[in-house]
Amino acid sequence: QVQLVESGGGLVQAGGSLRLSCTASGSLLGIVAMGWYRQAPGKQRELVATISYGGSTNYADSVKGRFTVSRDNGKNTVYQQMNSLKPEDTSVYYCYALQIKTGYWGQGTQVTVSS
Repeated sequence: QVQLVESGGGLVQAGGSLRLSCTASGSLLGIVAMGWYRQAPGKQRELVATISYGGSTNYADSVKGRFTVSRDNGKNTVYQQMNSLKPEDTSVYYCYALQIKTGYWGQGTQVTVSS
C-alpha cells in the first residue's frame, strides 16, 4: 500500500502562483511514475502532469508552459509549480502514484483562482 499526502493548495488571484507537494509513504518499491490530476465540479478528472522515476514528463496542453512537475526521489515527493494561474485552473488537485499496475490517489487539495 502507498499513502499520498498533498499540501500547498489555496486561494490565489489570476496570474499568481502556487506550488503543490505530495509525499508518498508506505511500500514504495516499484513506483514508476507520479503526478497530478484535477477535477472541477461537474467535470471528469483529468491529467495535469506526470513524471516518471527517470524524470520524463508529460503535460496537458492546457498547462504547458505554465506548470512544471518535478520530483525528489530521495524524499519520495513530487511537486507541481503552477504559474500564471487562470480561473479555469480552479479544481481539486489529486496526487497520483503508479506502482507497477496499481494506481494510488491522494485525498486532494483545493486550488481556487479568483478573477
